[in-house]
Amino acid sequence: MSLTVSPLTGQPLVNALSGVAALRIRVFRDWPYLYDGDQAYEESYLQTYRDSPRAILVGAFDGPRLVGASTGTPLADHADDFAAAFAGTGLDLAKIFYCAESVLLSDYRGRGTGHRFFDLREDHARDLGFTKCCFCAVQRPADHPDRPADYRPLDPFWRSRGYAPMPGVVAQFRWKDVGEAEESAKPLQFWMKDL
Repeated sequence: MSLTVSPLTGQPLVNALSGVAALRIRVFRDWPYLYDGDQAYEESYLQTYRDSPRAILVGAFDGPRLVGASTGTPLADHADDFAAAFAGTGLDLAKIFYCAESVLLSDYRGRGTGHRFFDLREDHARDLGFTKCCFCAVQRPADHPDRPADYRPLDPFWRSRGYAPMPGVVAQFRWKDVGEAEESAKPLQFWMKDL
């Protein structure tokens, strides 16, 4: 399996979004997100990347097939979603670039693609003049019944990239977990680094 990782903006980004939606539904179904996603929600969620001229999509391709993707936009493009989490921090959201999802099919993991996803998004953010990058990750209880016995958190990887958790900066998002009938709120911890 060959793998090519490329930054996409503009129309190439828009053209890849349906593939990103399918990857999000598939990859986030697993631990720790347990996301029972649907195409209609994905189309609405991904509108941000269509609408933002400063968005980036880093695509991982096996030939022409999209097998992984990582997105980013200025945090201000998500201000409505994240305003409560950042309230009281004193941070200027206009100077922060938000690294959103990174999804990669399991057969392609372990090849350094996660680093490439971050490298290319951080380079894009620097080129646009941003001084900080952040992302958020779901927090699940250690005793959650669906937690795999062999699960290894990504915290060491994120720390190796220079990110650190932001105390008290936690967003709340709602989605339906696999096997549940209703949506429920999930806490997502923000991590940040200086560029």
